[in-house]
Amino acid sequence: MSSKRILVTGGSGFIGTNLVAELESRGHEVIAADLLNTDREHYIRADVRNFRQLERIFENNTFDYVYHLAAEYGRWNGEDYYENLWETNCIGTKHMIRLQEKRKFRMIFYSSAEVYGDYEGRMTEDVMTHNPISDTYQMNDYAITKWAGELMCLNSAKMAGTETVRVRPVNCYGPHEHYSPYRGFIPKFIWHALHDTPYTVFKGHKRIIDFVEDSCRTWANIVDNFMPGEVYNVAGKPEWERDIKQYSDLILKAVGKDDSFVSYEKAEPFTTKIKTIDCSKAERDLNHNPKITPEEGIKRTVEWMRWYYQTH
Repeated sequence: MSSKRILVTGGSGFIGTNLVAELESRGHEVIAADLLNTDREHYIRADVRNFRQLERIFENNTFDYVYHLAAEYGRWNGEDYYENLWETNCIGTKHMIRLQEKRKFRMIFYSSAEVYGDYEGRMTEDVMTHNPISDTYQMNDYAITKWAGELMCLNSAKMAGTETVRVRPVNCYGPHEHYSPYRGFIPKFIWHALHDTPYTVFKGHKRIIDFVEDSCRTWANIVDNFMPGEVYNVAGKPEWERDIKQYSDLILKAVGKDDSFVSYEKAEPFTTKIKTIDCSKAERDLNHNPKITPEEGIKRTVEWMRWYYQTH
């Protein structure tokens, strides 16, 4: 494996932090770009919404690959702060594509399994091209911006010959994911359990989660088997599918608390009840092989959040 020069936008975020570490461990030369104002090494402050800030990175550097993670994340975050969502996820991605058309780097674009919306069948990657949009009804602006990003990548490939691989993460979780009301249910449940504050579990929803280090190994493999135009689901093993209440119970056990501050309600509105994800393409092309079970991954995530928030 030869060393590559790689840019990771969103490189100080949850997935970005873990991905940078994985790529560096393989001997790649990696620069992270993000909004943090810091003097850390191999880091450039840039806002993807600002074309000039992105352009400046490429005036001073040449990259073989760009992992474009920078995004506003989450359904309700996207509803409450939709200007930030659309500017970052769509205009920011368009800025990156314009630079890709000029600089000719290969890109890995981070979409989301949210693009499948409320599709009720097995979510294979070709669902989005073989079904009418009414069958993959995207129920929130976050999902719509991610699908728009994919369409922009496909359009640029056809019109300008750019080379991009799209990935659709599925409930990725683990260390370096900080608490926010808009994050996924794993860090939210853990934070509330650590602080003895109430949280709600909606019944009737099943999910597969994937530990971030497993996901990042798969994504780092893309540079070794880059196939332009491909798109990959990346999720945990099918047998790891759990009801949301089961995840809550695992978290409470890892934290050492009972469920006295947990309330249980019927299914959450505007949210897919069951997502059945097919990852056979990533297994075939990218050697996707998750190893960290939900039990082990949640335990490790609790340990990290306990350390980060200095709770006992």
